[in-house]
Order: sequence, then C-alpha cells, then structure tokens
Amino acid sequence: MLAALTGSGLSAASGLNAFIPFVLVAMLDRFTTLIDLPPSLSWISSWWAIGIAMVLLVADVVLDKVPGVDHVSDVVQTAVRPAMGGLIFAASSGAGQIEQSAWWRDHPWVGVVAGIALAGTVHTGKALSRPLVNAGTAGIGAPFVSAAEDLASVGTSLVAIFIPILVIGVLLILAVVLFRLYRLRQRWLRRRATTAEAAGAAPA
Repeated sequence: MLAALTGSGLSAASGLNAFIPFVLVAMLDRFTTLIDLPPSLSWISSWWAIGIAMVLLVADVVLDKVPGVDHVSDVVQTAVRPAMGGLIFAASSGAGQIEQSAWWRDHPWVGVVAGIALAGTVHTGKALSRPLVNAGTAGIGAPFVSAAEDLASVGTSLVAIFIPILVIGVLLILAVVLFRLYRLRQRWLRRRATTAEAAGAAPA
C-alpha cells in the first residue's frame, strides 16, 4: 500500500515537473538511507544521471516561465513527463525501505504503467491550462503559475516519500483541480467560438 502511494505521489509530481522527483529520489538514494533503489535502477543515483537531471531541471524551470516558450516546452515534455512518471514509480515502489514487499519489485511493469498514466494525466491538465493563463493575463501569469507548479511538485514529492498516506488527499485535490481546469477550458473555447462567429457575422 505504501509503495503504491509513494509511487503515485511521485508520478503525479512528475506530471508537473519531470525532473524534481527524479533528482530528489536520486539524491536520497545516494546520500541517505531513506531510499535504497533496486539494483536494476541504481543508475538513477549515479553522478552522471544526477548531473544530467540537474541541467534539465534548471532548463525546464526557466523555460516554463517564458510565455510562448512554455507551450513548446509542454509539447516536448509530453513524452518526457509520462516516461519519467513511469520510471520513478517503478524505482520508488521497488525500494525496500518504502515497503517490505517483494511483489512490487517482482512486478515493476505495474508501476511503470500506473506512473505513465498518472504523470500523463497531470501533464495534460498542465499543458491545456497554460493557454488559458497566458490568454487571460497577457502572459504575465505564466511565471507565477509555473512557480506554483514547481512548488507543488516539490511538496507532492516530499509528501509521497515522508508521509505517503497523505498522497490520497493530494491525488483527490489534483483530481478536483484537473476537473475544474477542464470545465474552465471548455467555457473558454465556447467563448472563443462565439466571438469568432460574431466577428464573422458582423457587416463589412
């Protein structure tokens, strides 16, 4: 149960920022005894993996706060975030300290599939909501929303590792937020369609 909650929380956090959960798990495995990754995924905490992830993390944090560029980043991250969610779910659920159960370690594909689905869902909500933010604030709101997403990714990752039972509440909040964003986007698209029709019907 704890392995599933930890993996779910980290995967959801990956949907907001692919590299924050990765770096956190890698650093905890390398420098503490809180996480001991399974041998097949021990490369995650290697110096080269941490170094590359740190560079990509900085690039993602910066680019995601630039209006217009954030859309391009989201397109690229459509493949990266779900993949990272699947990887980090499998890695965390296979760590012995998180749950003393061999089932997750023997069935890593379950974690991969679940992680891809969770991270992909959160990423989709993030990517679809950003045009609303940029259009509604003339781009001014992009860096603030991006910073809030980064903080949410950090917070969700920490909760998933240290207080995994609270992940249930975090996932419920994310579900509500995603549903509201979907409704908001639908209303925004209807307004745009109505405005376009009115402009087309206006006399020359």
